[in-house]
Amino acid sequence: MVSESRYGSMEYVRCGRSGLKLPRISLGLWHNFGGVDSYENCRTMALEAFDLGVTHFDLANNYGPPPGSAESTFGRILKQDLGSYRDELVISTKAGYLMWPGPYGEWGSRKYLIASLDQSLKRMGLEYVDIFYSHRPDPETPLEETMGALDQIVRNGKAIYAGISSYKPDETRRAAHILRTLGTPCLIHQPIYNMFNRWVEEGLLQTLQEEGIGCIVFSPLAQGLLTDRYLQGIPPDSRAGKPHGFLRPSAITEEKLAKVRRLNGIALRRAQSLAQMAIAWVLRQPTVTSALIGASNVHQLQDSVNALKSPSFSKRELEEIEGVLRG
Repeated sequence: MVSESRYGSMEYVRCGRSGLKLPRISLGLWHNFGGVDSYENCRTMALEAFDLGVTHFDLANNYGPPPGSAESTFGRILKQDLGSYRDELVISTKAGYLMWPGPYGEWGSRKYLIASLDQSLKRMGLEYVDIFYSHRPDPETPLEETMGALDQIVRNGKAIYAGISSYKPDETRRAAHILRTLGTPCLIHQPIYNMFNRWVEEGLLQTLQEEGIGCIVFSPLAQGLLTDRYLQGIPPDSRAGKPHGFLRPSAITEEKLAKVRRLNGIALRRAQSLAQMAIAWVLRQPTVTSALIGASNVHQLQDSVNALKSPSFSKRELEEIEGVLRG
């Protein structure tokens, strides 16, 4: 049974100029929901997230490992537990990275995007997703074709909204113009954003604000680096400790750790964990609708959601954080 008080503490924010509201914390299934992971742990995390008011679950065709298995896992959870709450959920998926051999198995062609979404819907046991993304820009396919495919998918009822991910500011403006002309506005952009990767501050956030597009940021914890997990080395069960993880041990340099330790000190003075401060830091941006977090257990999930209880940043705190990051 899900909690009857699930909407009591979560904050929901309008996504750009659309009618859709998203929770300030969304759950991404990029890691820890694949076929190599414990299904019961996946199920426990998904149900706890919903109990905490997290209504948005974000996937992609290639999430796993192996690719596709995160969608299969989530489909199993829907069938077993959450299917009757479908209308309370925002479920998103994407296509853009390699999924099958040959010339039609990745990037941004109409054929690939439509075929991939059909596969995703079968894996999740759904008739439609709420948001379907072009996962990355295709340098060889005309943007008109990629955006035309998103428009066709929405018009065919296989997705309610269209989104893009990792598009640069100029690409975002072009994509938004094409979709607006077609009559299917771009709902949302999903870029990476955290204290160690701030590229969105160089034009993208302003572009999204001007275009009325929502922004959901992924990897706000820099794949776990912006937590206290690596202060004493690399735990074997961490992302850096797993052979299929995206955070490589080589990225955990002493220079980075020195900054993490100083940031951790600031967080402790704010009476919060470093992870909570890092999430609150990305959410301080008015253009950011939601922070897309990952988790390997319920404790991490709860800790991340509790970032919403964080006090506002003082001017002095922001200056101190800036000094650490630019030092």
